[in-house]
Amino acid sequence: MINVLVADDQAAVRAGLVLILGAAPGIAVVGEAADGEEAVAQARRLRPDVVLMDIRMPKLDGISATQELAGVADVLVLTTFDMDEYVFGAMRAGAAGFLLKDVDADHLVEAVRTVAAGEGILAPQVTRRLISAFAGRQVPARGEASGLAELTPREREVFACLGEGLSNGEIAARLEMAETTTKTHVSRILSKLNLRSRVQAAILAQETAAGGLSGSISDTGSPSGF
Repeated sequence: MINVLVADDQAAVRAGLVLILGAAPGIAVVGEAADGEEAVAQARRLRPDVVLMDIRMPKLDGISATQELAGVADVLVLTTFDMDEYVFGAMRAGAAGFLLKDVDADHLVEAVRTVAAGEGILAPQVTRRLISAFAGRQVPARGEASGLAELTPREREVFACLGEGLSNGEIAARLEMAETTTKTHVSRILSKLNLRSRVQAAILAQETAAGGLSGSISDTGSPSGF
């Protein structure tokens, strides 16, 4: 069972999200929050697998709340706004995914399952923006470059696959190893690079494309998984 906390300051929107997720097999909504502070407090108390987080909320915005929940729960940001400051802010804060509220119910449910499985997901509009924003950057920051040097050859292969937007299952199939082994490599990569999510790793892989470590993030009509 995937336990989900829904955080949105609009009661009607929150009720709709709870209805959609509550009706999905294998998903249980364990709590609701009307502002960022409440979302953080409830997440720390309830320990959900996924927090569905709105961006613009009173008391504490969704980006700040996401940052506070690092290591507590995976955060899937769901918002009406796709402004750059929100997209990049959520990614820097460690969000596992970013979707717009016009996503249909089936894709929303699948996105929650994807994030709960330890993978990331992005709306196609966001994917295009990230590719465009990072396409011109070829040299990572000094700290990131140091972390890249610590990756083993196998971890570099997994890192490159993250940059291509591959899921754990797809990485396992390509590199001919168990999916559990893939998850272990991803965790070690995040630790060595001091990153909060595989989405951040995918972005960094895009930045280091000139070094031969990454490919391109997929761009489809439905949310892209990592």
